[in-house]
This record gives sequence, C-alpha cells and structure tokens, in this order.
Amino acid sequence: MMASGTSLGVELVTPTERVWSGEAQMVSARTVEGDLGILPGHEPLFGILVDGKVSIKATDGAVTDFAVHGGFLSVANNRVSILTESAD
Repeated sequence: MMASGTSLGVELVTPTERVWSGEAQMVSARTVEGDLGILPGHEPLFGILVDGKVSIKATDGAVTDFAVHGGFLSVANNRVSILTESAD
C-alpha cells in the first residue's frame, strides 16, 4: 500500500451508479483541451471530458479502462471526481 499523500482518491460515477471508487496511483483522461495524466499532487483543475477512454491505475498496479461518454472531471487535494453520462 502506498503511503498517505502519495495516492489519489478517485470516484467515477454516472447518474445511476458509482462505477469505480478507491485509491489510485494515476488517472488519465481526454478532455476538450487534450489528454491529461493526473498524479498525486496535481494542481486543482476542472475539465470537460470528450467521448473516449478514462484509465485508472490503482495503488496495487491494476489498470482499469472505461469508455466514457462526455462528462466532467475535477481534481483537488489529491481527489479526482469523474462524472460521466455512461461508462462501459
């Protein structure tokens, strides 16, 4: 397990369910401004997601990819919140 402060708390949700929730080493996503890679300590940001892939690398090293359809991503205080219309 990674030490506190060196991981990201991540929540990926749709209007109907919590799709993924937990601690991660990294999150990557595509926004209207381009591709983002989010690591612990990332500056706060708010992004608009485009249809594409969100990839979450958990603290155990497992990588899970989701096909998302629009939505928003916010980063603050080592917390990443992703709200999307749907995630497959």
